[in-house]
Amino acid sequence: MANYYEILGVEATATQEEIKRAFRKKARELHPDVNKAPDAEERFKELGKAYETLMDEQKRSLYDRYGEDGLKNAGYDSTGPFDFGFGNINDIFETFFSGFTGGGRHTDPNAPVRGHDLRLDIELDFEEAVFGAEKEIKIDHLESCTECNGTGAKPGSKPTICPTCHGTGQVQQVTQTILGSFTQVTVCPKCSGKGQVIESPCQKCKGEGRIEAEKTVKVKIPAGIDDNSKMRIAHEGDAGLNGGSTGDLYVVLHVRPHKTFKRDGFNIYTEEYISVPQAVLGDSVEVNTVHGQKVLNIPAGTEYGKMITIKGAGVPVLGSNDKCGDHIVLIKYRTPKSLNEEEKRLYKRLFEISTNRKSNDNIINKFKNAIHS
Repeated sequence: MANYYEILGVEATATQEEIKRAFRKKARELHPDVNKAPDAEERFKELGKAYETLMDEQKRSLYDRYGEDGLKNAGYDSTGPFDFGFGNINDIFETFFSGFTGGGRHTDPNAPVRGHDLRLDIELDFEEAVFGAEKEIKIDHLESCTECNGTGAKPGSKPTICPTCHGTGQVQQVTQTILGSFTQVTVCPKCSGKGQVIESPCQKCKGEGRIEAEKTVKVKIPAGIDDNSKMRIAHEGDAGLNGGSTGDLYVVLHVRPHKTFKRDGFNIYTEEYISVPQAVLGDSVEVNTVHGQKVLNIPAGTEYGKMITIKGAGVPVLGSNDKCGDHIVLIKYRTPKSLNEEEKRLYKRLFEISTNRKSNDNIINKFKNAIHS
């Protein structure tokens, strides 16, 4: 299994800018329009996979710790095609290398067109993010029309070649000026660049080949997912055109805060108030964790603000079956504001012992007596 950093030719500590520069260089060498080697296309796809993963902070973190298996366990499809954040590899290549192939390619207006990717934001409870969940969500997307099988033509008929552009989707307009004639290529006005016209459109989709539809999708949230994580659900976006593949659905997760637990990575932090005697003498108390109540051992002489760790009582590590972060407790205590007589007597005695007040008082009295004698 190839290492993503080796594919791009960068160190594991590379910045995003260094990764981007490396991708540009490698893409120039491997793009199928330039490199005619038999494995060029496959290597180019691997390059895209490596770039898409390492440019996403969360995916890069998972990959660094657990490799491709960690990405799969977290719900990311590492088999491609990769989208570079709601686009595709050809789009990103054109963005980086506009004009590189000598003015761009002439595209077939009837070539397959991939459907658009969609985004949906959903909220999770704190516990759902910690332990995982399965959600049923409703989405509105474009589906291929079942009446015409996506052709847009009435059943029994089919699209015909546009008589204006003869199937090219483009027309040339020649303009005469005092400087000579200029030729301008524009989208065919009759077929809107499709190269075909539909004389008898499908009644269900009105000739579009796609219809808007609501669909319920099941989303499996992996345990340990964090706030603002993004999950890709393949082929649940808009249907493509001319037999093109369906786009993907991206689900962005937002975790509601918990009233007690504070999360940092896979660790959880809470506060625990204890009494002064407990801090001085030590004690064992029960504290709430996401895994239920756990015993917290407070050593004698615990200072205010000390943090005590309960190992393995935190958030399950994403992509792992048995590892969890820690539960970290911040120790605090309050000064008692009201005391009964017995408590006052004991605190007074403790005060005398700790400050030697009685001994000091005796010395002061002896000194006063000596002066007045």
